[in-house]
Amino acid sequence: MKILIADDDPQLIRAMRITLGAHGYDVVTAADGAEAIAVAAQTKPDVVLLDLGMPRLDGVEVIQALRGWSDVPILVVSGRTGSGDKVDALDAGADDYVTKPFQIDELLARLRALARRMGTPTGEPVVTFGEVVVDLVAKTVTRGGEPVHLTPTEWRILEFLARNPGALVTRQTLLKDIWGTDQVADSGYLRLYISQLRKKLEADPARPRHLLTEQGMGYRLVG
Repeated sequence: MKILIADDDPQLIRAMRITLGAHGYDVVTAADGAEAIAVAAQTKPDVVLLDLGMPRLDGVEVIQALRGWSDVPILVVSGRTGSGDKVDALDAGADDYVTKPFQIDELLARLRALARRMGTPTGEPVVTFGEVVVDLVAKTVTRGGEPVHLTPTEWRILEFLARNPGALVTRQTLLKDIWGTDQVADSGYLRLYISQLRKKLEADPARPRHLLTEQGMGYRLVG
């Protein structure tokens, strides 16, 4: 199993590489938040061990970026003991939280628990359809090589569809993800935003080939 350790403490990284390597784990490392995202996209680890207090991007920002395209289990290993830090990390998408200093036996047990819960394949950081390229890490969209500006809501809809390529995403699921509830009165909001996305991304918005409507059910993104 491949583990990404992201921490700006070189001594801890060295010790963890030796210890986890001795237990049969394949270890890759990153010294700051931006490098952690890049290494995760390149190496596709099975588990991420992540410190919160890192330069360039902090741990919560790294979690949010990873959750844009990946369901990889994330174990936060941090010296921050406040409940607020734990809540922020877990709300951002972390799976577990261990405070420093920690016992290696406890860390190994938590890794084994995360490994048992694995099963959802890691998504791809870049999704393409037609002339459109959606970078879920950088949160950018291009069409024919030219940048496309999306509103925050348009991006959230496209991101959700891109994270589930080919799958039917129901209207209720989108309403809950974007507005926080599936009980929102849908006054054409979704139809309006999907229409705007088609205008920006489809070659022929009137006859879409990629952003498809499943009548009475929801929407589907196909390549």
